[in-house]
Amino acid sequence: MVVVPLVFASLLVGTASLKDLRTLGRIGIKTLAFYTCTTAIAVTIGLLLTSVVRPGSSLPPESRQKLIGDAAAQKALPVQAADEKPSIRDLLLGIIPTNPIKALAEAQMLQIIFFAMLMGICLTLIPPDRGRIVIDFFKALDETIVQMVHVIMKLAPYAVFALIAAVVADFGFGILVMLIRYCIVVLVGLAAHMVLVYGLALKAFTRTSVAGFFRGLRPAQLMGFCSSSSNATLPVSMECVEKNLGVPLHICSFTLPLGATINMDGTCVHLPMFAILAANLFGIELTLGSLIVMVITTVLASIGAGGVPGGSLMLLFIILENLGLTADQVAVIVALALGINPILDMFETMNNVTGDLVCTYAVAANQDLIDPHDA
Repeated sequence: MVVVPLVFASLLVGTASLKDLRTLGRIGIKTLAFYTCTTAIAVTIGLLLTSVVRPGSSLPPESRQKLIGDAAAQKALPVQAADEKPSIRDLLLGIIPTNPIKALAEAQMLQIIFFAMLMGICLTLIPPDRGRIVIDFFKALDETIVQMVHVIMKLAPYAVFALIAAVVADFGFGILVMLIRYCIVVLVGLAAHMVLVYGLALKAFTRTSVAGFFRGLRPAQLMGFCSSSSNATLPVSMECVEKNLGVPLHICSFTLPLGATINMDGTCVHLPMFAILAANLFGIELTLGSLIVMVITTVLASIGAGGVPGGSLMLLFIILENLGLTADQVAVIVALALGINPILDMFETMNNVTGDLVCTYAVAANQDLIDPHDA
């Protein structure tokens, strides 16, 4: 109900805000390049970890067979013949919608993402007084859908209790053991991304003390962890980079709000891992083409995930849609995701906020606007 309008409105507004690139020039390009690269690395870390550890393998065989058996009984298992596998060319051409209204109605997420980004870019090319009307409309729509998510999330604890109780009753406590193992793998992936990727980025672009830098952003990390919201953490993040790290206001006022919108590295570590877990549970074989689509979808859709609690769940729906899962299969997977999401969301948001701050500091240092040794 909320995925399509949320992704479309959020992505359009976020893309339209890139008009600042006209004034910031190289700073804007470097910011976008940093966020895109770290997001792609985050997805890769998630896919590699899941492929190596395979947390779904701990599920007892009888529970796994029950999952597959129930799906087969409902004719739910997707069948993909060899001649039906699309080529890379078809996948790329399929991103462009022939009818955007049809794409919205059928929830073709890659096409929706493409059209929202194209429309957002074109809004920056028309006179501001005309474009502002459209942007304000979709900004209000985005805020309305986010509020709708908040209302839905108030009911989520009761719904999760019922869903998890039903899943455990059907498949036993073995599925809980599998989820605990999965959470550990996710936390390892998030820690690896924060320490290795962000640490190496700091050394490569700023030559500053990694330990000193992380001490300076500790309040923002704590706020992100407690609030599970990149948007709610923005004021604390701004204060950290200005007072503790010496970044000029005109830099952080561009990079941080943009990062809160499009930089979802923590989410991009977690959700592809859950998608592969779902594929393993339901016996869906992932091809190279489907993995490429998953990477592209995750990177692009993360731009519209929204820096609010529960926003990552919207991205999960998009990824599962591209796996070809049925509504019943999605219901089982989402029930499992809802049960562990509040815990993982805190760590993911802390990772996202850290990425925003690392990018901001790296861009400022690269422009010779700060002394890296001051951190």
